[in-house]
Amino acid sequence: MKRLALAAVLLVVLVAAIGGVARPEGAHAVDGAPQAGDSITVAGNGSVSVVPTTAVFSFGVDSRAATARTALAANAREMRLVIVAVKAAGGRRVATQSVSLSQVLGPNNEPAGFAASNTVSATIDLDRVGAVIDAAVEAGANQVNGPTLGFADQGKLYREALKEAVADARESAEVLATASGRSLGRVTSVIEGGGSAPVPMYEKSAVSDIGTPVEPGTQETRAAITVTFALV
Repeated sequence: MKRLALAAVLLVVLVAAIGGVARPEGAHAVDGAPQAGDSITVAGNGSVSVVPTTAVFSFGVDSRAATARTALAANAREMRLVIVAVKAAGGRRVATQSVSLSQVLGPNNEPAGFAASNTVSATIDLDRVGAVIDAAVEAGANQVNGPTLGFADQGKLYREALKEAVADARESAEVLATASGRSLGRVTSVIEGGGSAPVPMYEKSAVSDIGTPVEPGTQETRAAITVTFALV
């Protein structure tokens, strides 16, 4: 009987021990390991401000004539001169944007001939913008639109802004962790919040005193992220 009683007691102890391991409430943490919820999530923002290096302009020729064929032929002849002038003055990546031909109506909706139009775009270094515009107009362009300012390597600027955003997030996280009496551990997640298109910051003077003036200003490329750090 005593042996049976002792066996029963040992069985109860064994079952209790197994239950303590299997049940979450019976588990215990490994010393030094972060617990669930021992983390901090912060937002980080970064920006890089630089002076644009390029500008994109469009140059067009609008021609009028009594017949469609005459209008189109005159437009083609004039546009060839404009394209040659734009390239010679420093425009590159010259590409046709649109070609159109339409009938022109008079004040009383009566036929008044035809209008032909041709437009090309060109990428221009900022120090050549005035010269290219003036050359295009002198060659016969009667439509000029722009600029769209940009950089030689927009991706590089955005990556620099991302680095700034990571540093900003870490700085904020360190302040919060210290205030909570904790220390930052490893990064557990990073979510890119997306960047913004370059934002003009009109602060610079004109890039050239020759030809048509263009104010480039400075532009700011931005990036935003969300980072989660473990706390130790």
